[in-house]
Amino acid sequence: MGAESIPPTELIIPIDRGSSTSLYLQLSAAIEGAIRDGQLPPGSRIENELQLASRLKLSRPTVRQGIQELVDKGLLVRKRGVGTQVVESQVNRPVALTSLFDDLAREGKRPRTEVLEYRIGRPSAEAAGRLLLGAGELVLELVRVRYADDEPLAVMRNTLPEKFAPTREELLEKGLYAALRERGIATAVGHERIGAVTADEEHATLLEESVGAALLTMDRKSFANDGSVIEYGHHVYRASRYSFEVTLVDG
Repeated sequence: MGAESIPPTELIIPIDRGSSTSLYLQLSAAIEGAIRDGQLPPGSRIENELQLASRLKLSRPTVRQGIQELVDKGLLVRKRGVGTQVVESQVNRPVALTSLFDDLAREGKRPRTEVLEYRIGRPSAEAAGRLLLGAGELVLELVRVRYADDEPLAVMRNTLPEKFAPTREELLEKGLYAALRERGIATAVGHERIGAVTADEEHATLLEESVGAALLTMDRKSFANDGSVIEYGHHVYRASRYSFEVTLVDG
């Protein structure tokens, strides 16, 4: 039986409208719990946005954001003609919620940043949804190259609400998170996904690598204590110069 023939699982999802927890986070937490405890095994499908919104009496944007949280975590994947499925297999390896700038400085290297793009404007539909923006809110779109001892190490693309935006000058002097902290914006939690790609012409040029060279990727979305989204980003690192390290604890 093909995946498109597998009927979607109808989960019991309690929604507490009197709770201080956002409705989309309640939805994503319930689906994540079902994945973790085996109610939704790998390959199983969930109801589509319209069905969930109708059954749970939620708005479609709320349902879309709840599902996107799990897509961002790597627990769900959207497939054209199939629907939204639980990912077949995954390895979650949490890393510290730190900035590359601070990490390099701690290791005694000289971090330097080149800001390639600094653009404030209207958000795309994707950015508005991922950042939970209200009508009329603007975003800052950033593209930076981070250097260590004058050697290019990473290309970093970030999008954040314009109301949080550091200046270009601040970003030349310090990391994004440090600039945000100085504005009283503290990151409480982040979701990351680490992957790998091969270098295209753009990244090969910016990172001084050969086309086809191995590169590491990291997608991150960070949140404040109240659940609001601070920023999301896609970073590409030179695998020949950078690695992620984690400490694993049993039990």
